[in-house]
Amino acid sequence: MDLKCAKCKVKVCLGEPGSKSPPTYCAMASDDEEIVKALQEAAVHYIQEGVDRKIAMEAARTEAAGYLRWPRVQEVMDFAWRIGAKHLGIAHCIGLIDEARILQKILEANDFQVSSICCKVGSIPKTGIGLTQQETLFPEGGFDPLCNPVGQASLLNLAGTDLNILVGLCVGHDSLFLKYSQAPATVLVAKDRVTGHNPVAALYTYNSYYQRLARVKEDGRK
Repeated sequence: MDLKCAKCKVKVCLGEPGSKSPPTYCAMASDDEEIVKALQEAAVHYIQEGVDRKIAMEAARTEAAGYLRWPRVQEVMDFAWRIGAKHLGIAHCIGLIDEARILQKILEANDFQVSSICCKVGSIPKTGIGLTQQETLFPEGGFDPLCNPVGQASLLNLAGTDLNILVGLCVGHDSLFLKYSQAPATVLVAKDRVTGHNPVAALYTYNSYYQRLARVKEDGRK
């Protein structure tokens, strides 16, 4: 299976069926039985009554209502109102505790019940799960607590949140949180310490400074 949407310049999926000729690698033009079946099965989620259809419809309504006008934090609140989410969870990085505090203030000012939980909850030492001291942030010695996204998800599950909001969880830790969160989850902040939490900055400057990203493996992950 060869999926290459990111290379497409035709964007046939934005037009009415038959209005454009798709590239040869377009999934919508594929005769691969697995691809055809996957797209057909996905469509069912939006047609049948249920949580998936509701989320898809309200997400589309939020997109239309705030398009090019609202910041993402306002879109999150609008989406929450539309799906009837009254109790919101914030799973945040300890490094973004100030931002999480402001977010909680905004949400509570708009009459949401809010539960927030920090990534370092539990204070589990990294060396306690098998990492060496040299693999921590303090190779010369010192306590370095592990991020605990499974714990964050578990506690928000216990709190009974209706929608969880990720604020700056590390790469991979966000994966674990999304895996174990029982409530639907959305990302408000994607952590990127170097770019001020604006990951796309590295893509915008790929033709200049960040050309080196194409050679990371070659250069030894520097």
